[in-house]
Amino acid sequence: SGLVLVKNPHLDLMEEDVLYHLDLGTKTHNLPAMFGDIKFVCVGGSQNRMRAFAQFMRRELGLAGEDVADICAGSDRYAMYRAGPVLSISHGMGIPSISIMLHELIKLLHHAKCRDVTIIRIGTSGGLGIEAGSVVITDTAVDSSFQPRFEQVVLGDVVVRSTELDKSLAEELLACSRDIPDFPTLIGHTMCTYDFYEGQGRLDGALCSFSSEKKLAYLRRAYDAGVRNIEMESTAFAALCGLCGLKGKSCHFHLL
Repeated sequence: SGLVLVKNPHLDLMEEDVLYHLDLGTKTHNLPAMFGDIKFVCVGGSQNRMRAFAQFMRRELGLAGEDVADICAGSDRYAMYRAGPVLSISHGMGIPSISIMLHELIKLLHHAKCRDVTIIRIGTSGGLGIEAGSVVITDTAVDSSFQPRFEQVVLGDVVVRSTELDKSLAEELLACSRDIPDFPTLIGHTMCTYDFYEGQGRLDGALCSFSSEKKLAYLRRAYDAGVRNIEMESTAFAALCGLCGLKGKSCHFHLL
């Protein structure tokens, strides 16, 4: 039916579902009226970037005015803006932060009875063996062992979930990129880590337990496994979106 799914039987027993970190709720807001026509959701780390993206989308869609209001202004955790059928939301840094936002976003889309929603994560990343300024469209999110999985401890048990992303959407985005020659664009694996410094092989953190030679050997193994960029959210993003029926894709701009 194209509806966004929630896989939690306990929600049906709740008198009200409060989306705490978005400052929204099923009793305090008419979610179908506010969000029922949303078709695209774009998420990214920075609040300022997602506000700028919403303003950009308003211009592209020919909507009057560029000023956008933060729908989640009552919370200081995330920021949410809309431009017609496009929702633009910040998710902060790392798996814990994006996971909290996605749980509440998915419930929001479900309560609003949205259909056929496409969700795209847009953000910066560290590239691996690619030209600076490239855009990487993720085909599969992998963990630090280069495996397509998202592991989470639930009640003491390790739960493993798939991180496959929509292949047809990747090809569609790649085809669109051919009209924008300014940014080299490619499809590749994205490696998700739990840390910006040691987890990504950086030598400039407060701690470093490895040599530069060991770092380079690890990054070569990652490249040989198909990894083309590194960030800190993609496995959780892919797992949650896939389980809840969202057509998802992750796109990253390689800065360094």
